[in-house]
Amino acid sequence: MNFSGYLLLCLLMGLVTFVPRWLPLLYLSHKHLPQWLTDWLSFIPVAILSSLLAPILLADTTTRSLNITKPELLIALSTLLFALKTKSLGGTVFVGMILHWLLGIFF
Repeated sequence: MNFSGYLLLCLLMGLVTFVPRWLPLLYLSHKHLPQWLTDWLSFIPVAILSSLLAPILLADTTTRSLNITKPELLIALSTLLFALKTKSLGGTVFVGMILHWLLGIFF
């Protein structure tokens, strides 16, 4: 495949990715959504974050079982407590990174 073929492929892949996200936004931008739907949609980011974090923090990948003794869970809980106490995004990221770095050194 030559350069123009790859360029066309990349442009089409971008279009296929962009259009399904753009069409609902274009359609719903002029509509007034009911309050119950707006409330329900506000839970989606929390659900996505939970579905991404739960397997990393709670599951053992080799045996595919629940494991609540993983060090990553301890780091996440410690970072969460720091975040709830200080309400500092920068500090929370810093504490989480330092704890994760220390985990890599000692385990």
